[in-house]
Amino acid sequence: MANANMIGPEWLLERLRLSPDGRLPWVEVMDQALYAPGVGYYRRGVRRIGRSGDFYTSVSVGGLYGELLAVFSKGIWVEMECPTEFLVVEQGAHDGQLMRDFLEGARREDAEFFEVLRVVLVEPDGELRRAQQENIGDLAGDRVRWVEDWSEIRGQGLIFCNELLDAFAVHWLKRVGKGWRELWVEEEEKFGGGLVFVEGELSTQALAMEAALLEGDFAEGQLIEVNVAMVQWLREVSGSGFEGVMLVADYGLPERELLAAERMEGTLRRYMGHRSDGRVLEDLGECDLTSHVNFTRLASEGLALGWRVVEFVEQGRFLTRVASAKMGEPGFVASASWVRQFQMLTHPHHLGQSFHVLALAKGALGAEVCASLDSDAALRRLGLGDQM
Repeated sequence: MANANMIGPEWLLERLRLSPDGRLPWVEVMDQALYAPGVGYYRRGVRRIGRSGDFYTSVSVGGLYGELLAVFSKGIWVEMECPTEFLVVEQGAHDGQLMRDFLEGARREDAEFFEVLRVVLVEPDGELRRAQQENIGDLAGDRVRWVEDWSEIRGQGLIFCNELLDAFAVHWLKRVGKGWRELWVEEEEKFGGGLVFVEGELSTQALAMEAALLEGDFAEGQLIEVNVAMVQWLREVSGSGFEGVMLVADYGLPERELLAAERMEGTLRRYMGHRSDGRVLEDLGECDLTSHVNFTRLASEGLALGWRVVEFVEQGRFLTRVASAKMGEPGFVASASWVRQFQMLTHPHHLGQSFHVLALAKGALGAEVCASLDSDAALRRLGLGDQM
């Protein structure tokens, strides 16, 4: 954990000086550093991703990722007996490139499937929305619309979220004795605006409830992240009028691996110029901040909300299964670009193992189309075998 005496940005110092105790829980600092209008990393226009940005994503590899998602989606549509409308929802679309790749892939895959698509992008940020509209362009037609929250969504189909949840602001906890202390940020006056972490009480009742659910042989001083926002997000999605399948692709692990005692420093990291480190108090607003998703907690909340866990695998295995059907089609010839992208997306040393895919199904229709998947194996991998 970086407890360096870094001079904080003026917007943060002002907030600290106005707060009752001169301190803020890390979750509020992270939220402001990522999402505060005009100063947050994701609220200062469209970020560059890929070679010229701070990190790579599956989308920056090329269009194959979106194309394979379209192949998977068409399979769901067929198992739903080809309804005349098929809803596809994405949140965290950034500049809209993944949705454009998806729509182009769907158009090449099946003209009839492409025509029945009804796309919704959940995007409250006006600048990102404009970038998405420009990027999707002529593919949008009357099939794409934008909403600000999940209350406006109703229909049957597919939700996909790519690297959304790892960018939610998290609480940072430290094991002390048999309990937890939350890490707060304050200004240390003798360093003239230097930022330091201090231990304090848990800041919210929601956090206390999440902390009470944690199980494991925790080591003294161990740091973990608790993503309360992720749980609240899933409750919002569940309260919408959507039924079908949801895919969550992200950095993350089952809880027993994520919270293992040997992972003493947790997974909270900053990314800047393709370098990753734990110096999260530095360059706030100028760098990406991220932590791994606790897929077990996400899945268990899904079960409590009436979803069914249908799959949990590494991205490489998921995409290989989807691609195998495509590769088996008569006349299929993989170009050099196709092979290169596929290897980047699936190889364990690239994106194939560091990303996981969790599939949840809501409603009778969603459960039926995923009946062929091994949900028992997914629950065992997540450590939820007792809920089979």
